[in-house]
Amino acid sequence: MKLEQISNFVFCDNRLNEFELEFGLLPNPYYDYPFLIIKDFLAESLCDDIIKNIKKEDDYIDAKIKKENYLNETDKSIRKTKIYKLSNEYKNIYKKRFLECQKLIEDFFSMALTTSTKVQVLEYQKGSFYKAHSDDSNMILKDDELVGFKNVALNRKITTVLFASSCKDNDDFNTFSGGELVFNFLYDEKGNNIKYIPKAGEMIVFLSNPYFTHEVLEVKSGYRLSLVQWHDALIN
Repeated sequence: MKLEQISNFVFCDNRLNEFELEFGLLPNPYYDYPFLIIKDFLAESLCDDIIKNIKKEDDYIDAKIKKENYLNETDKSIRKTKIYKLSNEYKNIYKKRFLECQKLIEDFFSMALTTSTKVQVLEYQKGSFYKAHSDDSNMILKDDELVGFKNVALNRKITTVLFASSCKDNDDFNTFSGGELVFNFLYDEKGNNIKYIPKAGEMIVFLSNPYFTHEVLEVKSGYRLSLVQWHDALIN
C-alpha cells in the first residue's frame, strides 16, 4: 500500500487518488491534521445532563444505512445503533454554541456553511458498531475489493460529531470502552490507522467525502452517545 502525505502528521491511502470522486477535496496540507477538533464545544456537566435526558426517553428508531437516491434501510450487520431526538432545550443550547464555532469551522475548511441536517443523537451500547462507510458516498466493491465510490448524498460536505460521553475503561454512566472512531484510509507516520479516542464535550469536524471513510468499533462496555450533523457548504 502506498501512502501520500496530506497534512503534517497524517497520510492517506494513495488508491483514493485513482478514483473519480465527485467531491474529493482535502483541507490545507500544512495543517497538523486534516480534521478539526473543538475541545470545549460543550461542558462535560452539560453532556452529562444530555445523557440523563436521553436515558429517560423511549422514543428512538434503529439507525439505517444510506442507499442510492437517499433510500434508507436497516441492516444490523453493517450498523447497530439507535437514533434519538434532541429536546428543544438542548437543541437551542447546541445551536447557539454551533453558531459561535461556525467561523472556526468555515476558516479551517475554506468553505461557507449553508444548510444543515437535524441533529441526530446516536446511542451505542455494548455490542453496537458501525462498519466502514463514507458519509456522502457508497463504496463500490468487486470481488470484495474496493473499486470506487458513488456519491449518494450531494448535500453532505462537512460532518460534525459531538461526543457526550468519553472513551475510558471504567464503569461511570458517561463512559465506554471500545467504540473508537477509526479513519480507514488515514494513517500516521508509522502506518497505523488514525484512531480518535472520544472525550465528552469534544467535537470532531471532518469532510464527508471518501478520504474520511470511517467506522465505529464495537462498544465493549458502557454508554457511547454522540450528536451528529451533516452540512452543505460553498467552497471559497
